[in-house]
Amino acid sequence: MAFNYWLFKPFLISLPLSILAILLTILPIQAAEKIYLIYGSLNLSVRVNSLEKFAREGIIDDNLEFYLNMAGVDEEQKANFRQALIQASPVSPVQLSRFFNTEIGEEILKLFGNYVAIQGGRNGKYALRGAMVQAAFEPEGLTLINFLKKLPTNMQIDIESSIALSEAIETVIKGTEFFTEEIAILSNLEAKKSPQVYFSQLLDITKPGQFDISPKQTWLLTDKKRNRRFYVDIYRPQKLRQDKTPVIIFSHGLASRPEDFLKEANYLASYGFVVVIPQHPGSDYQQIQNLLEGYRREVFEVKEFVNRPQDISYVIDQLERRNKIDFEGKLDLKNVGVVGHSFGGYTALAIAGATLNFDNLKQECNQELSYLNTSLLLQCRALKLERKDYDFRDERVTAILAVNPVNSSIFGQKGLSKIQIPVFIGAGTYDPATPAIFEQVRSFPWFTTPHKYLVLIEGQAHLDFSNLDAGITDLIGSVPNLTLPSPELLSQYNNALTLAFFETYIAKNSDFAPYLQAIYTNYLSQKEPFKAYLITQKSSDALKQSIERFNRNH
Repeated sequence: MAFNYWLFKPFLISLPLSILAILLTILPIQAAEKIYLIYGSLNLSVRVNSLEKFAREGIIDDNLEFYLNMAGVDEEQKANFRQALIQASPVSPVQLSRFFNTEIGEEILKLFGNYVAIQGGRNGKYALRGAMVQAAFEPEGLTLINFLKKLPTNMQIDIESSIALSEAIETVIKGTEFFTEEIAILSNLEAKKSPQVYFSQLLDITKPGQFDISPKQTWLLTDKKRNRRFYVDIYRPQKLRQDKTPVIIFSHGLASRPEDFLKEANYLASYGFVVVIPQHPGSDYQQIQNLLEGYRREVFEVKEFVNRPQDISYVIDQLERRNKIDFEGKLDLKNVGVVGHSFGGYTALAIAGATLNFDNLKQECNQELSYLNTSLLLQCRALKLERKDYDFRDERVTAILAVNPVNSSIFGQKGLSKIQIPVFIGAGTYDPATPAIFEQVRSFPWFTTPHKYLVLIEGQAHLDFSNLDAGITDLIGSVPNLTLPSPELLSQYNNALTLAFFETYIAKNSDFAPYLQAIYTNYLSQKEPFKAYLITQKSSDALKQSIERFNRNH
C-alpha cells in the first residue's frame, strides 16, 4: 500500500478561501472585524460577522459569497467549511496558555504568525495566543468562529506566502511517496539477490519466546554527581540464559515513560533478554503533566540533550554493581544494546558515538520553511546548550536500534558518520513528528558503519512504541478517510526485527541473521495492506543517488 497522496490533497488547495480555512483549522485561528487577504497589490477582506452568520445559521451574505464563488466551492465543501468553523475542541484554556508560553509553543505561534499577521504586517503570534485562550473559556469550548471573535484586531493573510507554504507541503508529501516507492524497489532488489530462505520452516519470531517472565522490578537510582534521581523498570526471564545473558536498555521518547514499553520488554524477556528502561526526568510524561499543572515552564529541559545519554551510562554502571548479587554475575555488560524512540532515538545515537554539530544545526534551523521538518521544534532547542565538544560514547554499548529518531540536523552527516557499531533505523510513512523524508531517509546514507539497516513501515505514525509522544496517534487518526495499520501488525514488524538485530549483534547468535534481510520483511508483508521495506548497506549508495535526484528536481 503506497503512501496515499490524494488523502492529503484537500489540505493543499491554494485558493484564498481554502488557505483561510486551512490556516484557521491548523492553528486554529479566527479574526476580529475583518480578515484581510493580501495578494501583491490586491487587498481584499472578509468580515468576521459574515463568517459567524454562516457558521451559526448557514446564511451566506454577499461578502462571503464573493469568496465562495471565487474559490469554486461546491455544496459539500461549504458544509465542511461550516463544520470546521463550529467544531469545538475541548481543551483547557489554562493548559493551552501554559503550552503556548513555552519556547516550543511560542515558536509554533511565531511560525503561523508570519502567515496570519496583524493588519499592517506585524507578526500575529501574541494576538493568536490571546484569542485562542479566551475562546477556550467559552461554554462550547474553543471553536474557529469563537477564536475569530476574540482576536483583538484585524488580521491579514499573505496569500503568496501561504501558497508557497502549501506548495512546499505538497513537495514533502510527494517526496514521502517518492521515497516509499524507491525504498520498496531497493528492498525488492535486495530480496531477489538473497538466497532462498523458507521462513515458514524456521522459528516464528513474531510470537513470544519460551522463557517464563518474572514480575517487573523497579529500582530508584540517584546519580549524586549530577544530582539526578530517576527510576528504572526491569524485565527479566525467570531463568537466565546458561551463558552470558544479553541486556537491552530502552530510552523513551518525549512526554513518554518506561511503562509504555511494557509489551516490547516482555516480548524480549521471553527470549531470554534482560530489559532495563530508565525514566528520563525533564523530558518524560511527568514533565508534561507538571507543565500543564503549572509546575514547569517548558515542554522539556534543554539539559536533557546531555542528561539522557548519561542516564544510559549510569544505568549500565548500576547493572555492573548489582550483577553478581541480582543476576548471578551472568549479565553481559560489555555488549549492551540500546533501543530509543524519537527523542530516545537521539539518545541511542548519541551514546553510540554521534556528536552534536552546532554549526549544521544553526544553519538548518535558520532556513526558510525549516519547520516543515517538525522535529526541528525539538532539535533547535539544543542551540541553547553551551557550545563545546560533547562525547557521550559508551564503549559498553555495541549495537543500537533507533525508531523514528530525531537526528539529521543536530548531528548532521559529520556527527552520524562517527558511529562505527551496528545501527538499525526505523521510520514510518505517516510520521508527522519526525518525518521520514527529513530525518531517517535523508540520514541513512550518512552512516559509515558497514552494519546498518533501515526499515520503512507504511502507515507507521510515530507511536508504535509509545502511546504518549505528543498525541500523534489522535492527530493522524483525525485525517478523514485515512486508515492506519493495526497495532498488532506494527508489533509484529518491530518485535521480530528488534529481536533479530540484537540476537545477531548483542547475543552473537548467527541463527538470527536470515531475519535481517529484505526477503524476511517481504515474507512478513506478503498478505498485509501495509508493507515493511528493509534495506541495508547494500542499498545505501542507491538511496543517496535517489535523494540527489529528487533534490535536483525539486
